[in-house]
Amino acid sequence: MTKNTFDVLVLIGRPASGKSEIIDFLTRTQPDVRRDRYHLAALDVLDDFPMLWAWFEEDRILSRKLRQPRIHTDEDGNFKYPYFWHLLIERISLEYQKRLRDVDYHENKTTLIEFSRGSEHGGYAEAFTHLSDEILTRAAIVYVNVPFEESLRKNRRRFNPDRPDSILEHGLPDEKLERLYRDDDWTDFSKPNPDFVTVRGMDVPYVVFENEDDVTTGKPEQLAARLEDVLGRLWELRQRLSAS
Repeated sequence: MTKNTFDVLVLIGRPASGKSEIIDFLTRTQPDVRRDRYHLAALDVLDDFPMLWAWFEEDRILSRKLRQPRIHTDEDGNFKYPYFWHLLIERISLEYQKRLRDVDYHENKTTLIEFSRGSEHGGYAEAFTHLSDEILTRAAIVYVNVPFEESLRKNRRRFNPDRPDSILEHGLPDEKLERLYRDDDWTDFSKPNPDFVTVRGMDVPYVVFENEDDVTTGKPEQLAARLEDVLGRLWELRQRLSAS
């Protein structure tokens, strides 16, 4: 049987743009529907937020419980060094490399990589250079597009102070969201080609999921239709690249 699912799907966009809701929707979708409509096998999600949150928790333990210096962040929760943003992407690449030890891994799994990057810490142009060749040669990208104002609105709405570690309920203070994510380099990064971004000489297909109308919140039928369209176009690009 001809394989009809993505090996690696990279889902990017501003915080609260709808990425986590897309993943939640796809995870809940029946396997045969997910495969036939969206070209996705069982999802294996690699998200840098749990890694980042573990650093926050470790630093709080170090400073408050053990009275030792913090490793990754200062008392305000800012990274001590900008390269920690790149370390997170390198960790994703490492985790993916471990998956490939299973020779049948992509027969049954689509790796879904999720992250956000603003221009303040290098943007997507920098972040993608830290993805491994093994990822880039298999990857296809969906950029979820919302203006900063929509990101800010949904970030405020979803934040649950009782569950700050939750994928669907975490949030950032307004000041930090604006500083880190108001400026987004996706337009500049993708400008040279309407279908592919090039990283280390490798072309990676992409499509843009427009979500200013917020189909990822309480609109499952619209979300399903838009995902089918977006992922269908992306699959065609991925197939064209594979055949070239």
